[in-house]
Amino acid sequence: MKVLVPYIKKYRWDVVWSILAIFVVAFATLWQPHLLQVIMNAIMKNDKQTVWTNGLYLIGLAVIGIVGGIINTIYSARVALGVATDLRADEYAKIQSLAYADVEKFSPSNLVVRMTNDINQVQQIVMGFFQQVTRIPILFVGAVILAIVTLPELWWVIAVMMVLLLGVSLFSFSRMGKYFGRMQQLIEKVNTLARENLMGMRVVKSFVQGANQTKNFAESSDEMRNVSVKIGNLFALLMPAFFLIANLAIALSIWMIGQNITSHPSNLAAITSFINYLMQILFAIINGSFMLTFASRALVSLRRIHEVMDTKPSMTFVSGPHRDLDGGVEFNDVTFTYPGDEKPTIRDISFAVKPGEMIGIVGATGSGKTTLAQLIPRLFDPDTGIVKVGGHDVRAVTEADLRQTVGFVLQRSTLFSGTIAENLQQGNPDADLASMKWAARIAQSAEFIERLPHTYNAEVEERSSNFSGGQKQRLSITRGVIGQPKILILDDATSALDARSEKLVQEALAHELKNTTTIIIAEKISSIIKADRILVLDEGRLFGSGTHHELAQHNDVYREIYATQKALEEGV
Repeated sequence: MKVLVPYIKKYRWDVVWSILAIFVVAFATLWQPHLLQVIMNAIMKNDKQTVWTNGLYLIGLAVIGIVGGIINTIYSARVALGVATDLRADEYAKIQSLAYADVEKFSPSNLVVRMTNDINQVQQIVMGFFQQVTRIPILFVGAVILAIVTLPELWWVIAVMMVLLLGVSLFSFSRMGKYFGRMQQLIEKVNTLARENLMGMRVVKSFVQGANQTKNFAESSDEMRNVSVKIGNLFALLMPAFFLIANLAIALSIWMIGQNITSHPSNLAAITSFINYLMQILFAIINGSFMLTFASRALVSLRRIHEVMDTKPSMTFVSGPHRDLDGGVEFNDVTFTYPGDEKPTIRDISFAVKPGEMIGIVGATGSGKTTLAQLIPRLFDPDTGIVKVGGHDVRAVTEADLRQTVGFVLQRSTLFSGTIAENLQQGNPDADLASMKWAARIAQSAEFIERLPHTYNAEVEERSSNFSGGQKQRLSITRGVIGQPKILILDDATSALDARSEKLVQEALAHELKNTTTIIIAEKISSIIKADRILVLDEGRLFGSGTHHELAQHNDVYREIYATQKALEEGV
């Protein structure tokens, strides 16, 4: 819980008002049974003045309690919502500071659950703390003292009831703790399954896997239901057990006092007050039990949040003055292995690219093309060797300089909800309409953007569902070139384009970005046939480099890929 203290301190005055209000509520609640006792005694003595006076006091206390409760709820909510908002913002900022590999270690769906469901659990416990936890001890201790003062001879009834209530409470709490921990895991699992299946609906439909995926989802949902039922069963047993113990204590108290009620009529008012205090003790223990139960669930969530917040980025960037980098790229004996893999994805890679060159990278699936490209903008760090951009080790370059120098367009185009202009400005925050139109002409996206009713202010729907695959790729290329990077990496970024559109994009890139180093990763050799040089990768190793003509004559791997693709194009 220490992790929450700095967040709560920010709202110290709200905390103060919340606690002061709960003290008022507790005082009003504790004093009402005593006033009721005074009124009953006055009624038996026909003392109307005392009845009216204390009746007004009783009504006044009730009003004060209600007002105090409202004030407490308002300020408790302000603290809880403030803490949750700040914690969520900090967790999101922390995730943004993590390396790509760190995010993949948690998985995106896991992190979404931690930022939503887990923080909601923490918000509820903070709210409950300032509504109940500060109130429960006051009510419990006050009710015990006042009950003993009211009927000292029944102290042992209170003691027995408290022992039994606390025993039942601790038993239930110990069982529920593990169930709540399992529930969080299942919520995460169900969210992951739902996300994967909904995002991969086309694949599910294509392979007629609807029944299997429904079965997997149903099994996880059933397990979550079973855990929920176990929690519900404990709650179902808990409340009757509490009230059975309390009712037995009340019945025993009435029987004990009833033995001499005729000789001591004032005991009738006293037993009424005593029973009220017993019920206050009961509800203090019940509320305390529920708070402990919810706290156990919140602690699980808090541990998961703290796990993210406590994660040290596996990769950090240096800070320093701005450095103007050119478009040169150099790999010196670079080897890289993905976390958890035993075998390196690329090994002993060495090559150099001069500023302004167009470089193609080709190879079979799994040869390491994308991995190699991801090392240039430093999405990962190599195990061994050095990657240089503009003549400098990327580990000695600031993040801002590296991002300004390197533009990266992925095959899987990711656009964000908002407008087209807002998406393009992610590539260049200062981009104006003229810059957008210039970049759109290069990427061949202007033709469909300018047909839209709101052109560059047209909405991009969730998951960019209102654009085709080719349109999304062209928008991604637009975003990649709008910042005029010194190095532009296209990772199979034209795979969804027809041959004509792809040719127009390549011609526009060559004409408009003459001084930009362009690195094109392609499955089709036709996409890179005009490159200044082509790098051939095979099983993670650099198997040769040269022009298309040179490789087609002297490189066996390249010649085999080219011959296979040519045969497929000719329908052989």
